[in-house]
Amino acid sequence: MELWVLFGTFVFLLLIGTPVAFCLGIASFATVVYLDLPPVIVFQRLNSGVSVYALMAIPFFIFAGDLMVRGDIARRLVDLAGALVGHLRGGLGQVNVVASVMFGGVSGSAAADASAVGGLMVPQMKARGYGVDYAVNLTVVGSIIALLLPPSHNMIIYSISAGGKISIADLFTAGIIPGLVLALSLMTAAWFVAVKRGYPTETFPGFRALGSIFLSAVPGLILVAIIFGGVRSGVFTASESSNIAVIYAVFVTCVVYRSLAWNDFVEATFAAVRTTAMVLLVIGCAAAFGWLLAYLKVPASMVEFLQGVSDNPIIILLLLNVILLILGTFMDMSPLIVITTPIFLPVAVAFGVDPVHFGVILILNLGIGLCTPPVGAVLFVGCAVGKIPIWEAVRSIWPFYSAAFVTLMLVTYIPQLSLWLPSLFH
Repeated sequence: MELWVLFGTFVFLLLIGTPVAFCLGIASFATVVYLDLPPVIVFQRLNSGVSVYALMAIPFFIFAGDLMVRGDIARRLVDLAGALVGHLRGGLGQVNVVASVMFGGVSGSAAADASAVGGLMVPQMKARGYGVDYAVNLTVVGSIIALLLPPSHNMIIYSISAGGKISIADLFTAGIIPGLVLALSLMTAAWFVAVKRGYPTETFPGFRALGSIFLSAVPGLILVAIIFGGVRSGVFTASESSNIAVIYAVFVTCVVYRSLAWNDFVEATFAAVRTTAMVLLVIGCAAAFGWLLAYLKVPASMVEFLQGVSDNPIIILLLLNVILLILGTFMDMSPLIVITTPIFLPVAVAFGVDPVHFGVILILNLGIGLCTPPVGAVLFVGCAVGKIPIWEAVRSIWPFYSAAFVTLMLVTYIPQLSLWLPSLFH
C-alpha cells in the first residue's frame, strides 16, 4: 500500500501539471505521513541530497557554458566545424553535428547546446534552402552528444546518485567514444536525408582559411583540455575544474576576444543561478523520493523480479532500456537519474554490468527522452529556436531517432566502447 501512496500521488500530481520537483516532494511527504514516520525526514533527506560537495561543479559548469555562448566562443566553434566538414553532402547538417561535439565539450548541457548551436545554425540552414524540420531535428538529437562528453553535469548527478563511489573522471572518460559514435551515426543519417532531399554542399575554404579559423577557435578548445585533462590527471576535482572553467571563460571572453559585455555577464550570472536553483530543488526532492524507494526495498524487489523474468543479461539490459526510454518520454532527466539509479544500478550490477558502463547507458538513454514528446525539454528548445510546431518536427525526426537508438544498442552490448578508454588510465 505504501508504494501505491508514493507512486499514485506522484503520477496524479504529474498528470495535473504540477512541476516535477513538487511531485516528488509532495509524494514523499504523503508517504512518510502514511508510514507514520516523522515528516521532518523528508526535509532532512532533501537537505542531504543537495549538501554534496561534488554538486558544486554543476552551477559553475552551467555558468561557464553560458558565458561562452554570450562571449562568441560558440560562433567560432561553429565556424571551425563549417570549415572542417561543410564540404560533405548536406554540408550545414554535418556542420551542425560537429559543432555539437565541439560545443558539447565546453558546455556539457544538451539544452545549452540546442540553444547555442541551434541559434547559429538553424537560421543559416533555412536561408540556404534546408528544410526547417531537418535543421531543428538534427540540432535537437545532436545536442544529446553534450550529455556524454565532459563536463556533463548529468554524469556528476549519476555518480552522486550511485552513492558517490563511482569516479567522475572515469565517467567523463567513458562517455567520449560513445559520444563520437553518436556523432558519426547522426552524420550518416544526415547524409542519407540530405541525398534524398537534394541538399547542397558548402565550398571548402582552403587550408589557409582553415588554419586561421582554427587559431581563432583554439582558446575555446583549450577549455575542453583543461576540464578533461585536469580531472583525469587528478590535478583537481570536478568541482575545482568547474571553478577554473569559469575563470578561464571570463578571461577568454573579456581579455582575448573582448566580446563579453557587462550586461551579458550579469545575464549569464542570473541565468546560472536560476538554472542551478531549479536543478538542485529537483535533485533534493528526488533524493527524498529515492530514500523512500530504498526504505521500501524497491531496488531489491526489482532485482528479484527481473531475475525471475530472465537470467540472460542481454534480455535484462533490453528490458532496462525499454523501461528507461518510456520513463524518459514524460519525466525530465535529472530527477530520473536520481530516482532510477538506486533502483536499476543494483539490477545491472547483479547481471555483471560495470557501474561506469551502466552510467553511460543511462545517460544516453535518458538523453533520447529529452528529444521525445510530450515532455522533451530539448525538443521544445529546438522547436522554439526554429519557430515550428512540435508535431511538424516529430513527423520527420525518425532517421535521427533511429541513429540515436542504434548507438544506444551498440553502447549497451559492446561494453568496451565505454570501458576501453578509462582502462588506459588505470
